[in-house]
Amino acid sequence: MAEVPAEIWSLEMAAPHLIEALRVADSEDLLLNELASRFRTVTGAETCDILLREPNDALLLRGSTEAPDLIYRLRLGKGVGIVGRVLGSGKSVYIPEKATLHPAYVQYLGLDDHDGQAVAALGLRTEPDGPDLGVVMLCRSGHWTVKPREKAALEQLARIVAGLIAGFDSAYQVGARANRLGALSEVTKTLTTSPYLEEILQLLVNLTAQQFNYTVCTVRLLDERRGELVLRATQSPAKAYQKKRAIKLGESIAGRAIAENRPIIVRDVQIEEDYIGHDLAVEQGLRSMICVPLTIQDRSVGVLSCYTSEVREFASDEIEALETLAKQAAVAIEHAKLQVRDTLMQEMHHRVKNNLQQVASLLRLQMRHSQYKSLEEALNDILSRILAIAAVHDLLSREDLDHVGVRSIAEMLVQTQQSSLVMPDRKIRFDVRGDDVRLNMTQATQLALVLNELIQNSVEHGFRHTTEGEIHVNVEDRGGEVTVWVSNSGDQLPPDFVPAQSGSLGLQIVDSLARALGGKFKMTEVLGWTVCEVKFPKAGEE
Repeated sequence: MAEVPAEIWSLEMAAPHLIEALRVADSEDLLLNELASRFRTVTGAETCDILLREPNDALLLRGSTEAPDLIYRLRLGKGVGIVGRVLGSGKSVYIPEKATLHPAYVQYLGLDDHDGQAVAALGLRTEPDGPDLGVVMLCRSGHWTVKPREKAALEQLARIVAGLIAGFDSAYQVGARANRLGALSEVTKTLTTSPYLEEILQLLVNLTAQQFNYTVCTVRLLDERRGELVLRATQSPAKAYQKKRAIKLGESIAGRAIAENRPIIVRDVQIEEDYIGHDLAVEQGLRSMICVPLTIQDRSVGVLSCYTSEVREFASDEIEALETLAKQAAVAIEHAKLQVRDTLMQEMHHRVKNNLQQVASLLRLQMRHSQYKSLEEALNDILSRILAIAAVHDLLSREDLDHVGVRSIAEMLVQTQQSSLVMPDRKIRFDVRGDDVRLNMTQATQLALVLNELIQNSVEHGFRHTTEGEIHVNVEDRGGEVTVWVSNSGDQLPPDFVPAQSGSLGLQIVDSLARALGGKFKMTEVLGWTVCEVKFPKAGEE
């Protein structure tokens, strides 16, 4: 390490040298590192660290001449370490030698400590009796006895540094207000460059957090059918935040923003009774929040939520900028949805062709099967399979464009079977229950055919002799593995029944489709019920 002057600079020399940091730094991070370097120089120290106070009184390393790679990574809890003692007491701490043996000393992970190290830890406050913005820690190797006159000079220099930090922050806030229109323009301009919904949502949260200096931004889109707000994008790296559940409109602050069609502000989410997720807010250091509805022609499509790491007010021009941004984002979202729908219409031609090929394959399979007693019976079978495929397309036109809920498929097929298959002298009660797992187009079509065969098989063969009973369809999703059961309480299976050897075309189709789904099919008897089970892994996006 290069030699540094042993004496502390005079205030007349040191102050201009410190103030010069404002000219060369164009961000708070650069300013803090520049101040650490200059403070080391004017005090004759060998290293200088600047730690700033967080809302929970923890200290975060923000500037360092010794460990720049630990900036934003080294955080000391309230009262921890020598610097924590300074922040708690409001008094500077001077240790002339062997600071590593001091009871309050905390070792920096990844740094080599020196046994002879001397330390001066100074509170960063703009007034002698004012609150600390943080702590500056100076280190020298060897013995360093700081005389009373030098202590006064060091603490005066620390006040100058604190004033520069506070002044820069105030100027930044003024500049932020002046530049919000520029930030708004930057975000909206970028949003219009992408035609993809997911990319638009991710750009929205990333750029809003960056341009408006928010700790976390999220977008939830409204699922009107379920009355829920579903998390679709966040720039937070925390996995727990990315997995937040959907929330009901009536139970959330975000829902209130949509209901009242205006921004809702929460001063401190950590103590707000109506806020959902206090533990996560504390863990992530979130304090103030603003929820802004995403509206287009007075119709809400979602909500943008922005969080700060300190308790503060949201300025009127800031709220106005966010409202304008939310409206622009809503337009971009609707435009993207229209483009997706247009693309899917083109893709639908390809899908219809594939499904017609699947119908042709089923017809060939049926032609090779000689179990039918009449042409009418054969036509009815293939008709039911075509209607099962049609049910998926019908649901696609009403639901999420490219994903369909399994329960929705089952309910539609049950309605069809009840009206066309159940004989008047049979009393069969149907029950569809479980998770509404959403599948992509390919898996949804394959599963629709599976369910059609199993429900039809339950009606025709399960109640050939029994005149009254139940047919249940259960759906379950466990960590991406989907299981569907179709059970009936009708006729029991023969003792030696083996599905693969039964000669049933429908069961052959089910087994083949189960393998196409990457899963397996089995048929058993449980407590007098015939249970057909299909288990397969849920596929990702198409």
